[in-house]
Amino acid sequence: MQRAYAIRRRVFIEEQKVPEEIEMDADDAHAFHALAILDRVAIGCGRMLEHGSIEVKIGRMAVLQEFRKTGVGAHILRFLTDRARTRGFRKAVLHAQLTAEGFYLKEGFSPVGGVFDEAGIAHRKMERDL
Repeated sequence: MQRAYAIRRRVFIEEQKVPEEIEMDADDAHAFHALAILDRVAIGCGRMLEHGSIEVKIGRMAVLQEFRKTGVGAHILRFLTDRARTRGFRKAVLHAQLTAEGFYLKEGFSPVGGVFDEAGIAHRKMERDL
């Protein structure tokens, strides 16, 4: 989990100025974490939380800047949704930063509701059937 924290620190805390006390939360202890590794170096991460009996919440998706737009994020997201499906969950939800909404649309997620602020960044809830 330390390697995922290092990625999240760089992306969310340093680049996007999210306060550390918001980024590092108690949900990490019981989340399922995914880590993308290239040549033994962690380059991306994401996590999944059970959100009711049929739904998971995907979050903390982050890819180091030099590896963005290479497909790493899509691989992490697909890994998490596949894992949720095999564990019997039927729906995935997430809070997408508006700048990443197109990425999630390409991966089959649909917007739900309006834009809201989370950690000082505009987001929209999105969901997808598994």
